[in-house]
Amino acid sequence: MTKHILNSEKTSKSQESGSSSASVSSGNGKEAASPIMLPEGYRPSEDEEFMNPMQLAYFRHKLEEWRVELLAEASDTITDLSQENLHQPDQMDRAQIESNAAIDLRTRDRERKLLQKIESALRRIEDGTYGYCVETDEPINLRRLEARPIASLSLHAQEKHERMERIHRDD
Repeated sequence: MTKHILNSEKTSKSQESGSSSASVSSGNGKEAASPIMLPEGYRPSEDEEFMNPMQLAYFRHKLEEWRVELLAEASDTITDLSQENLHQPDQMDRAQIESNAAIDLRTRDRERKLLQKIESALRRIEDGTYGYCVETDEPINLRRLEARPIASLSLHAQEKHERMERIHRDD
């Protein structure tokens, strides 16, 4: 049975203490009794077994924090846009406000797509495929996952994908 990491309801308490907590599940949706505590400053290491419960809890925590941050920014943008006063007497002021709003909306659209990738990565953690290339099934380097936790392709597969995009884009 594949082990999965599930959220702990007490994330705020564990964040205050400097550690994170997640529970291990055996894939049937039932939580095990022992939560996984991430020590403060924990970072995955090449010396550990690849995608062990500690690493999965680490990446889950990282992805969830990123998601919360993006959702908060989106909420702030909605609030800011709803409070903007487009009825400025000066056309230059109004043009600047509209231009800034367009930039904010484009940024939020990119973040919406990023949120979809974060959700996909969290689903891969749940189904036990996180950390493995979706094309080759080979492990994705931990440094790559640390830099881009939503990575679904190994570096080699990503480079191949980008070469193919350039070839087809030029057509």
